[in-house]
Amino acid sequence: MLSNRVRVIDLETAGDGPHDVCEIGWQDVSLGADGRWGVTEERGALLVNPGRAISADTMAVHHIRDEDVAGAPYWKDIAPTILKPERGVLALAAHRAAFEQRYCRPRLSAGAQWICTWKCALRLWPELPRFSNQMLRYQRKPAGLVHEIGLPAHRAMPDAYVTAHHLRDMLNEASIDQLLAWSIEPGLLPRVPTGPDRGKTWDQLSAPALSELAASRDVDLRFSAKTELERRNGQNEVDREPAQARLL
Repeated sequence: MLSNRVRVIDLETAGDGPHDVCEIGWQDVSLGADGRWGVTEERGALLVNPGRAISADTMAVHHIRDEDVAGAPYWKDIAPTILKPERGVLALAAHRAAFEQRYCRPRLSAGAQWICTWKCALRLWPELPRFSNQMLRYQRKPAGLVHEIGLPAHRAMPDAYVTAHHLRDMLNEASIDQLLAWSIEPGLLPRVPTGPDRGKTWDQLSAPALSELAASRDVDLRFSAKTELERRNGQNEVDREPAQARLL
């Protein structure tokens, strides 16, 4: 039987250096018989021994201590049991999935495809002012999200649970193939995030300002500016044809 679920993953790490994983959380989102996606009861979290001390800065965020993970399994041993569950998955998902993908390597996940809910939120809800996992939670107030299950923030299972509600709503607005396609590309920012034009939509920028941002080192900023340049070029091509017809 083919899988009908996407598994949302969230990781907590030890901080500094290689940021070794110290907790993995998961929450499944499944396609129902009615053709709608829903958040299931399949969720959980496991502590992971990072093989090194957890930094104080990181403990202050997630409150996982060295003594909590001392007897936990190592990442390479526990990761496949979560990333490659029985019956498989259609895809894995995470908010800003590039972070999780650094650790959930193809050999641990059977080469699963990934959905980035941050990138998809930029596409589906561009009118929102901010796109962090928790800001989406309180801006959109997803139906059915049990407040207490989504706490504490910055722990793996509660964060995966919150992300799963965003993913459910996304899958009910767009196809899984569309979400996967958006996730492969850089983030399409709805507004300029920094600099003198901060807060402006791309169509409000002058051509010189847009060209400057299209040369940015930031991949998402560069992609967003180039997308607007391509839109303008395409629009110009369309506008020129009627003008030529009138001249003729």
